Order: sequence, then C-alpha cells, then structure tokens
Amino acid sequence: MAHVPDEAPTAVTLASNEVSFALECVIKRYGSGPQSILALAEVTLQARRGEFVCLTGASGCGKSTLLNLIGGLDTPDSGRVIVAGCDLAALSDDARSDLRLNHIGFVYQGFHLLPTFTVEENVAWPLELQGARGADARRRARAVLDHVGIAHAAQRRLPSELSGGEQQRAAIARALATRPSLLLADEPTGNLDSRTGVAILDLLQELNHSEHVTIAMATHSAFAAAYGHRTIELCDGVIRREYATPAEPSLHLVDGS
Repeated sequence: MAHVPDEAPTAVTLASNEVSFALECVIKRYGSGPQSILALAEVTLQARRGEFVCLTGASGCGKSTLLNLIGGLDTPDSGRVIVAGCDLAALSDDARSDLRLNHIGFVYQGFHLLPTFTVEENVAWPLELQGARGADARRRARAVLDHVGIAHAAQRRLPSELSGGEQQRAAIARALATRPSLLLADEPTGNLDSRTGVAILDLLQELNHSEHVTIAMATHSAFAAAYGHRTIELCDGVIRREYATPAEPSLHLVDGS
C-alpha cells in the first residue's frame, strides 16, 4: 500500500518562485443546466519546479480537463490557474498562446505530428514560430531529436514512416525543442506496446532528471505513475488522495538495453 504523507503540499507551503503551476479552488463544468457535467470540483493543487507529478484515475475523472486548464487550452468556471507565475485568467488570448509557445510543451497519446512534414520539420516549426531562422531551427531540431534517440535517417522521414515509439519520441522532441519549463503529457504511452511504453517512460524520467523540466502526466497505469515523484488520484472531479512515490524505478537506458 502506498504511503499517504501526513502533510501533502498545499498552496501555502511553497514560495511562489518554487511553484511551476497551481490550481486554487478550480471548478469546471461542461454544458449548462441540469444536463451539465461537473468535470472538476473545488480542486486545489500545485507542483514544484522540476517535479514529476502523475495524475491517475478512471476515464472521465478529470485528468485531461486538469491538463487542459494548466495548459491554457480551457478556462475554469471559477477558481484560479497559475502557470509560471501568471494567472491565466488575467492574460489575453495572445498572451496565453505566447505562454504555451515559450513555457509549455504538450505530449499526447495520439502524437499529433503534421503528416506532410518530415520529423525534423515537425520539431523545427515551433522554433520558427518563436522567431528562429530556418537553419537555426533545423539545427536545434536535429540536436533534440538526437537527444531523444531518433536516428539521423529517421529525422528526414515522414511520421507515417516511423514506428509508434519513434513517433512518440518525435512528439516529445517537438515539445522540448522550445526549452519549456513545463511538460504536459496526456496518456503518452497509451498507444504503445509495453516495451516501447517503458522506453518512453524512461525517457521522460531521464529528461526530468537531466533537464529539470516539470512534468505533469495523466495515466491510467499504476506502473507508469510510479515514475513520478508524486501521484494525484482523481475521482469524479475531486482529488481522492495524494501520495509520494515510495521509490522511483531505476533509470534504464533510453534504448532499452
């Protein structure tokens, strides 16, 4: 049985410069009237900079909603969402877009790579959106792809020509190319076989250790959640319990050897 700490971190225990993101009394509903669905109910949560937080719970418990709120892709009905010291409600749409581009990386279960772009081009385009010149963006893209274990020949291929594991590595590289301080991962191993999934989890853990990027990962898997520092278990839109991971899994080599 996982240990439940006597004092889980709360919004008043950390200095603001130690906090990567925070939710304060957040309520989110979808729809209106008696048929509306309560996705999150009075959720208060925060993560330290450099922390690896895992969100678990059954489908429909609020994991993806929570990630979308942190990423500024959705807005709460009440409460506050603070990311990188910014209250998202106080930002314009353009400012939220800039925050996502410069501070947040997204990794999804479905990869979402542009099918007509090469892998290198998929990773380079966020850098070009930031204003990098084409040659500089491609150079950075190749370096990040090297770091996540994509071979040079594969970098020049279309996503459809890669395995699922390679596509997920490419998606992680795209998320990391802009050097975000926060990585949001929604079921990143859900479409992968178990061996490839372990390799992706190893990669995320290694990046958390080496790059000190904060990671918030939604997962159905207790095994995957064990890679984080802390697990937040959601049920029907509320935090059911929160506990520190007893011991992180040993770091494996990214190539699985």
